[in-house]
Amino acid sequence: MEYGMEERKIRVLVAKPGLDGHDRGALVIAQGLKDAGMEVIYTGLRQTPEQIVAAAIQEDVDCIGLSSLSGAHLELFPEVVRLLREQGADDVLVIGGGVIPQEDIPVLKEAGIAAVFTPGTSIQETVEFIRKNVRRHESDSQAPAGPVEPPEQIDHIGIAVSSIREALPFYTEQLGMRLIHEEEIADQQVRAAFLAVGESTVELLEPTSSDSPIAKFLAKRGPGIHHIAYRVRDVAARLERARKSGYALIDEAPRPGGHGKLIAFVHPKSTGGVLTEFCQRISE
Repeated sequence: MEYGMEERKIRVLVAKPGLDGHDRGALVIAQGLKDAGMEVIYTGLRQTPEQIVAAAIQEDVDCIGLSSLSGAHLELFPEVVRLLREQGADDVLVIGGGVIPQEDIPVLKEAGIAAVFTPGTSIQETVEFIRKNVRRHESDSQAPAGPVEPPEQIDHIGIAVSSIREALPFYTEQLGMRLIHEEEIADQQVRAAFLAVGESTVELLEPTSSDSPIAKFLAKRGPGIHHIAYRVRDVAARLERARKSGYALIDEAPRPGGHGKLIAFVHPKSTGGVLTEFCQRISE
């Protein structure tokens, strides 16, 4: 994908969650958005929230339009928002429509649905709302020009493990690596062990809670490489450059990380599927 060239069209995913078997209205909306110059992906009938969110991330959309006639909107619409947040994709605008009672609209908005369009709403009104409220992948400012200073080095490779104690012998006894530091990082619900390899480290990550990101990674993919971290001079500057270039950020600002570092993550949907961390040494 190219950034900073010609303007990127707004991409909208139109989805029918649940058991609703009627999609005439959704197809009319989809065509109307196309006629307005947007790129539209239609998921088809009877989609689960998980399928909708997965498609939204894969298609790199700016907006999800949910349509429901089955009465399950109070359960299904908020679940889509929750899953987007869980995947670090809460910059995606979510709107809803269909046969929805007026008394349910405030509840949906409180749950993160930006707008609810009931029968009789014009397509133009929907188009204008999306254009005004979507958070574009491009920044309002131009992407930074000029060459970028490469990272100083790969700081570490993060590896998710079910148990640090069970994983350590391979690295220490078989590979001869030296364990240099262990700590629990409370806000990330993880215990980390750092092993030296040249000037870089391997970071073993064990979840301390079943709700932690590492626990969810293990449940979905099993043990393995979780992220690659690049050591940079200024994490804040790297984040700003990535933001202006249109990359999806997990962290909007640097935060404390393990082993005396300042860190920030860029979402893997923007980096070819690799969770990318910038880290800056602030203490030894």
